[in-house]
Amino acid sequence: MEEFKYPFKYPNYYKGPGIPIPGEKNISKTFTPITINNLKLKNRLVVSPMCQYSCANNSGLMSDWHLVHYSTFAKGGASMIIFESTAVQPEGRISFADAGIWNDSQIPPMKRICDLIHTFDSHVGMQLAHAGRKGSTVPPFLEGSRNAIMPNDPSGNGWQVLGPSPIAYSDYMMVPKEMSKKDIRDTIEAFKQATIRCIECGFDFVEIHCAHGYLLNQFLSPTSNKRTDEYGGSFENRIRIVLEIIEAVRSVWSRDKALGVRLSCVEWTDDGWGMDETIKFTKVLRDLGTIDLIDCSSGGNNHFQKIKVCPMYQVPFADSIKKTLNEKCEKGIENKIKVATVGMINHGDEIESILQEDRADIVMCARSFLRNPLFVYQVARELDVEIDHQLQYQRGRESDDRKKQNKTTSKN
Repeated sequence: MEEFKYPFKYPNYYKGPGIPIPGEKNISKTFTPITINNLKLKNRLVVSPMCQYSCANNSGLMSDWHLVHYSTFAKGGASMIIFESTAVQPEGRISFADAGIWNDSQIPPMKRICDLIHTFDSHVGMQLAHAGRKGSTVPPFLEGSRNAIMPNDPSGNGWQVLGPSPIAYSDYMMVPKEMSKKDIRDTIEAFKQATIRCIECGFDFVEIHCAHGYLLNQFLSPTSNKRTDEYGGSFENRIRIVLEIIEAVRSVWSRDKALGVRLSCVEWTDDGWGMDETIKFTKVLRDLGTIDLIDCSSGGNNHFQKIKVCPMYQVPFADSIKKTLNEKCEKGIENKIKVATVGMINHGDEIESILQEDRADIVMCARSFLRNPLFVYQVARELDVEIDHQLQYQRGRESDDRKKQNKTTSKN
């Protein structure tokens, strides 16, 4: 089967999926462009990373499943699609079926997907990750989900997990081996080498995963990091590995390319990482001058977490970080870091209100795109903005008469 290429040039009237049609006067903030570093997004709707657990034979290799999965969001008009949490080392996977970017054989399948997404005028991001103590588990949609698979399991699907300290996430997960200084150095180098592979694949954006209870989140939190060396104890020591990874990634990912971090802003426990430390860390990242996006999530590092889930429940975290970053602007220094929010954001009016109230710059959605891969089209309809659809799907767009009918019905 041949790779897809347009057999014709775009018509003059056509701008691309997810972009308001020429002459459209009702332009919501959701459908205005934004620039992260030098990366220009055509709208504010980004597909958040979502683990697929669909790589065969412990290989970490992406397949036709990933090709169809990710490219569908691009045809649906998302401005950027961020790939699932992708392990920088084999032992950094959540499960045996996770995607990986620890060797060069994993480059061609990813490059094929990146190339196809670019064909549909969308950008592509990579979330680089290491699962740490939450690795070597059963994929969540199988029997025994999230249970540890031990290193000596006859399936060959288990391994010894690593962590900052020998503290298990829960009774049904493995106790990690405390990382040595060499383990830490090797992991930092693995993030760097994975970034080099991202360049080969053609990614436009890289996000370092410091959230959801995975390795870097484990180092940040005092509940999972009980080390007594320079990587544990004080706030400055607990953030050290993240700063060293950012430095290593930036040494190969040029400063004109967008780089972000995903944070779990609160741990949802009384004794864990909280918003005060997130704000303190945000100031460190701001002053570092090498981060372009902070992606605000929460939870995942403590089995005893009590999350208060409701629509837009994580937006206040992004809002607080936006305000913190803007403090620098008041002192005459331009803030260039953008802020993304995630979590239970399902409707156009919610997205538009977040952006209009300047609580975030970008809205990342996950489950909404799983329910409807053409979610961007849905949001445009809800906000009464006429956008281009994928060229071959234009006939599926609602006609002006249908839109007028819907308006009349809603008024009645």
